[in-house]
Amino acid sequence: MHALIVVSHPDPQSLTHAVARSFAEGAEALGQHTAELADIAAEGFPPAFNPADRATFFQKASAPPDVLREQERIDRSDALVLVYPVYWWSFPGQLKGWIDRVFSNGWAYSETPEGHIEKRLGRLAVHLIGIGGAGEGTYARHGYDTALRTQIDHGIFDYCGAKVVTSKILHGIDSASAESHIATARELGRSAFAEHAMDGVRA
Repeated sequence: MHALIVVSHPDPQSLTHAVARSFAEGAEALGQHTAELADIAAEGFPPAFNPADRATFFQKASAPPDVLREQERIDRSDALVLVYPVYWWSFPGQLKGWIDRVFSNGWAYSETPEGHIEKRLGRLAVHLIGIGGAGEGTYARHGYDTALRTQIDHGIFDYCGAKVVTSKILHGIDSASAESHIATARELGRSAFAEHAMDGVRA
């Protein structure tokens, strides 16, 4: 099994990158699975939805080459892992733009002539790992945790039929919290394909 780990942070020495690397190490630890780190900041992925993307949305043109490359990376993967810092209670702008452009009409979903939505990513397992500076109590008190799951888990991935296996905010960025987050990410990586293994046993 193969995991595509998309990390969105401009600093490769950040906690976000460390968590992404730790997830990859966990996924590859048993030697049965592979992982690819996609650093969209370092790669310079352009996040702005543009006229070519709009033409794709209206099915007047195929997706631009940079979008097709990302879709092909996902198509080669069994799991999509997003690792990101929480900025203003959501994704960083570049990661949101990556979603806006890559999860296009005709690939992630499509609308039938009758107006129904066809979900096209049902085979994909999704793991969401956010790094939050505020404490868990702040998220719960203001409903930020619920809001994130509504807009991301349901609003994006359920709309496309992808199954969200992990949806986690790792709270705190001090050194003790960072060490804990890195360990947590490694364990999440180790168990990322556990459900697939159980399916094989049941089959």
